Amino acid sequence: MPTHVHDHADPHARIPATATRGTVVLLNGTSSSGKSSIARALLDVLDGTWFHLPVDAFHAMRGGSPLADEDLQAEIDRTTKGFHRAVAGMAAAGNNLVVDYPLSRRWRLLDLLDLLVPEDTVLIGVRCPLPELQRRERERGDRQPGLAALQFDQVHSHGPHDLDVHTDALTPAECALRIRDFLPNRPRPTAFEELRCALRE
Repeated sequence: MPTHVHDHADPHARIPATATRGTVVLLNGTSSSGKSSIARALLDVLDGTWFHLPVDAFHAMRGGSPLADEDLQAEIDRTTKGFHRAVAGMAAAGNNLVVDYPLSRRWRLLDLLDLLVPEDTVLIGVRCPLPELQRRERERGDRQPGLAALQFDQVHSHGPHDLDVHTDALTPAECALRIRDFLPNRPRPTAFEELRCALRE
């Protein structure tokens, strides 16, 4: 006869309750705009526990054989959709996140509007003039030449952000402090609330 295990007798079988939803600070800007530097600076100044989730870290996990050119975009899209759902899952479990991610394709924004809680999402525009982006791109040497120019008109084309920071004028630490000071009294509706009403309802 099978032995029945009673989960209620095992405290380790109980799934922990999540008291609150997490806040998502979404840093949206082109390649080389300074998103990652701001994200790292934010972790030093924000109260409580925060996670930095950069999309590049998800792409860096990919192993296996090199992809053929005709398969590359589909692979990137699958990874991106998984990244969106990882962000949403972490936030739903009550984790606070700093997400370093360019909204360089329209569908990415639409997918996130469907997945994230709009009132808990803070959309930050990370802005920098194109000549400065191109200079940084050349100096870094680890980015596809022309990527910033390709993304420049796309990443902010949706319209509103909750806050814009300009990395040609401010250091990453200064941008982080502005974002930190903005969070406690951010206005409603949020940019994500406005965008969901405009694009998804």
